Amino acid sequence: MNIGLLLFIPNRDVENRVLAAVNAAGFDVTQAQARVLMRVDPEGTRLTVLAEAAQVTKQTAGFLVDQLEKAGYVKRVPDPADGRARLVKVTGKALGAVPVANEELARIEVEWERHLGRRRMAQLREALEMLGEITDPYR
Repeated sequence: MNIGLLLFIPNRDVENRVLAAVNAAGFDVTQAQARVLMRVDPEGTRLTVLAEAAQVTKQTAGFLVDQLEKAGYVKRVPDPADGRARLVKVTGKALGAVPVANEELARIEVEWERHLGRRRMAQLREALEMLGEITDPYR
């Protein structure tokens, strides 16, 4: 199996499990919406930046942000750096999902460490962080 697929399969499982936990806690978001929502900076993010980070078209990002705004997870505010531009910011409702997501992530890490062992889990984390240095354009 190629390395890309080996990385994708556990990532997909993490995304699915976290989203299921968030939805079970009463936060109604789709995977596509969550991928955009996760990329909103605390100070706000322009739609074009969100589209690029989520690797979707500006139109798709706009559609997803519209849905998130209607559901109360984000709001659009004027960009203080450019009065003509708008920023997307998360709301308190969206922030309420963060502890739920973090709890599920912690459960997953415990499960993986039990399966891999403490040393291998630490090595996996270190290797992935090192790979992030050369693969994450938003780092």
